[in-house]
Amino acid sequence: MGLMGLISLSSCVDTDEYDDTATENFEALWKIIDEHYCFFDYKQQAYGLDWQAVYNKYKVRVNNNMNTVQLFEVLCDMLAELRDGHVNLSSSMDLGRYWTWREAYPQNYSDALERHYLGTDYKIASALRYRVLDDNIGYIRCSTFESAIGEGNLDEVLSYLALCRGLIIDIRDNSGGQLTMAERLAGRFVHERTLVGYMQHKTGPGHQEFSQMEERWLEPSSSVRWHKGVCVLTNRSVFSAANDFAVIMHALPGVKLVGDRTGGGSGLPMSSSLPNGWTVRYSACPMYDKDRQHTEFGIDPDVEVGLTDESAHKNIDDIIEKARKLLVNS
Repeated sequence: MGLMGLISLSSCVDTDEYDDTATENFEALWKIIDEHYCFFDYKQQAYGLDWQAVYNKYKVRVNNNMNTVQLFEVLCDMLAELRDGHVNLSSSMDLGRYWTWREAYPQNYSDALERHYLGTDYKIASALRYRVLDDNIGYIRCSTFESAIGEGNLDEVLSYLALCRGLIIDIRDNSGGQLTMAERLAGRFVHERTLVGYMQHKTGPGHQEFSQMEERWLEPSSSVRWHKGVCVLTNRSVFSAANDFAVIMHALPGVKLVGDRTGGGSGLPMSSSLPNGWTVRYSACPMYDKDRQHTEFGIDPDVEVGLTDESAHKNIDDIIEKARKLLVNS
């Protein structure tokens, strides 16, 4: 199968059996996650997640005398037990989210340093910022996959950088967007149809009820493609479609990931509604790398490098500089 756009789909979860009370909204939310969330077994192994124990822990905090703010807080606390950046609770007053996947780690990215390396005469093609660095290494800054990146954009960018000796693609702090855009960019760096991962779908309410793993193939672009070395720069804020871009690129020859471990977020999200109208988003379809390994909690770089304060004070980005050295010496 081809790669799917990483968008949030609506799930037909029946909550009609629940009334619009605090306790019933709690029950509805717990059941939605219990029947549709896709990482229970993996996270039980990773850090001991026990969803039934979570139910027992939070049920005692809910009663029908609490107000909506109090209920929202309890439900968000319960969802945080999943440690999943794709899990959100949306209401008219707030958006519940779990951001510890990036907040508890070094940033390893500086927008001030980015401005220093890009200068003011860089080129812009949709969401891409690009230029040739002074050692004839091409540099592309891709900060999001939310915006459409056209085939014409990619033709122009790669044609402009064609004489460079190597290419850096900087996706640090890219929190994702459309997986179709990530696939489109990755397709410029592969020259034959390549297996890049696997995916499963839920087939029932049980925690182990999934389809067989389905292969995910990346098709090479029929337009301008890159044939030299590539370094993809990563940090903990690389998430969702950007994490998947890193996973895809890691499966390709001639590509090295440089920087820090990515943030993860490998489940295709879906959403459902509670009786009170609040919307919950959750990971519903697990995706894996080419070796059938989970990437929900991110992937390690080939070359681990962090930013240092000493270098930053000198306007030096250690991660960019390491990638330049790798490409020059390749």
